[in-house]
Amino acid sequence: MKHHATDAHTLAAAYALGALDDGERRAFDAHLQACEACGQEAAEFEATAARLAAAVSQPPPAAAKAQVMEAIDGVRQLPPRVPAPAAVPALGDMLRRRAVPLALAASVAAAALGGVAVWQAQNGQGLKQQARRAQQQLDTVSAVLAAPDARTVHAKAANGALTTVVSSDRQNRAVFTVAGLPAPGAGRTYQLWLDHDGTMRPAGLIDHDGTVVLSGNPADAGAVGLTLEPVGGSPRPTTDPLLLMALPA
Repeated sequence: MKHHATDAHTLAAAYALGALDDGERRAFDAHLQACEACGQEAAEFEATAARLAAAVSQPPPAAAKAQVMEAIDGVRQLPPRVPAPAAVPALGDMLRRRAVPLALAASVAAAALGGVAVWQAQNGQGLKQQARRAQQQLDTVSAVLAAPDARTVHAKAANGALTTVVSSDRQNRAVFTVAGLPAPGAGRTYQLWLDHDGTMRPAGLIDHDGTVVLSGNPADAGAVGLTLEPVGGSPRPTTDPLLLMALPA
């Protein structure tokens, strides 16, 4: 089956996350030489995936390394896996629908659930619930990132924090990621807002670097705002916005 040249434009996310095989990657490298838009999109996907993975990651407990090293002697090594020969698919074939969401989900889940799994085994029911909440957030984040209509915007807040919003009308969701966010101070927190024709509606709280799924309906919102508010949040902004990031139409 033949593919139009425009098929290559759909593979920026898979390229950024290493989901293309060697032949497809070489073909996409050649495509990048003539397509500045795909180069920028691939770079944005790399930055967004890295921020999301770092934001939801959990460090393993101090005793984990010693326990793993002690257990190695009692674990039988598996024989090497020899992959069966397979035909290399044409550039764009199947990856447009399958590889991108799988790669995006893996890039975030690998960082988040690796530490959570170790903690869960040692700390009981409380961390099982934490792991379930983390998994639910990862599922939502992955669905937004993998949506065919996903749109990404970047901005810098007035306090120097670097922010990214990925939104999808089809999923009716938006994901907010921030890095370099200063501590809000005692009795304060950062609050997110969705701007609906000049009316600011609460969209969630965040008090440190990380990723949150915005609450509310982003489909008809024109911008995402960030303000510093009292702990617990406010029904309407009480301070000047540190950020008012326009969402793409």
